[in-house]
Amino acid sequence: MIDLPVVEGRAERKRKPDWLRVKLPIGENYKRVRNLVDKYQLHTICQSGHCPNMGECWGAGTATFMILGNTCTRSCSFCAVKTGRPPEYDEDEPRRVAEAIKLMEVKHAVITSVNRDELKDRGAEIWHQTVALTKELSPKTTIETLIPDVKANWEALERMISAGQEVVSHNMETVERLYRKVRPQGKYKRSLEEIQRIKNFGKRTKTGFMVGLGETDDEVFQIMDDLLEHGCDVLTIGQYLQPTKMHLEVASYVHPDKFAEYKEVGLQKGFDYVESGPLVRSSYHSERHL
Repeated sequence: MIDLPVVEGRAERKRKPDWLRVKLPIGENYKRVRNLVDKYQLHTICQSGHCPNMGECWGAGTATFMILGNTCTRSCSFCAVKTGRPPEYDEDEPRRVAEAIKLMEVKHAVITSVNRDELKDRGAEIWHQTVALTKELSPKTTIETLIPDVKANWEALERMISAGQEVVSHNMETVERLYRKVRPQGKYKRSLEEIQRIKNFGKRTKTGFMVGLGETDDEVFQIMDDLLEHGCDVLTIGQYLQPTKMHLEVASYVHPDKFAEYKEVGLQKGFDYVESGPLVRSSYHSERHL
């Protein structure tokens, strides 16, 4: 395979490459989605995670809703979502999310959440209610749920994924060697097992990971093999971007041609669908693989 260029070094302190420029959020659809999010007092990973595609997605009338609040019990070194002790969860949240999705008239809805490790059921009941109510109000809408690490609470996992969603995603985030640095409260093999259990439950499985954190090509290809061995159907690969100076620095800006290579290799290895590019995030164009 041909070695393709990356921009090395303390990249976030330098000007980003042209391929990482994004459009400013504008347009009536963007305003409409923002008004609905504000009206129903909802959280979105688009905002909390500083997603670079927010303008594009909201402009298309879609958003990734984040349930169980916007304070995470984890302190991952790549993530912009705030960390701390979450307040009590809002029992009315499932209804508000379901009503907003109905008003948006989306064909494919994506729902995610913060980690709620302090809850015995990891928030599984709120997950179940949110999906069930959305299906009740919008029966023609397909649903993808991007779920957290349940810390091997497999009973909670089953409750999370049993309300009728078509796709269940759980992100690996990075290669095995970098787990302690990138995702210190997670475990590589435990997340692989979670994906396998989702597959065994009969769901379409999906995951995503970032590059630009110091991984090698061999490690990227190894995580692909591990995922296929554990039943993963759909893969997303995107560029890590440092959300603040308190987070991990970018090790490299990966060239778009390298992302194209990763996509080609992933499809050759056997994934049903691969979305790979500098601005790709977990829910980016998520309707396409359905």
